[in-house]
Amino acid sequence: MKAAVEEDVRAIGVSILSGSHIELVQDLIKLLREKGLNIPVIVGGIIPPEDVEELRKLGVFAVCGPGTLLKDVVELFRKALSSTEEVS
Repeated sequence: MKAAVEEDVRAIGVSILSGSHIELVQDLIKLLREKGLNIPVIVGGIIPPEDVEELRKLGVFAVCGPGTLLKDVVELFRKALSSTEEVS
């Protein structure tokens, strides 16, 4: 998070394999909001399908599960960056 602020990133991607994705994403989104940042977050890793909607409700831009093709991840980041350009 600190590096994202210092580097003025336009999107954040996190890969979570620990099973703590809900808690970690809640903390990340909370920190972003506290800083007044509207940075799209894309989450990857071992995410059970039943948790995807919860992550979206938390404010996650997209979720990439196992087997997501690299070209699809790149496209999601392009869409995320486009969404921030529309807001700016």
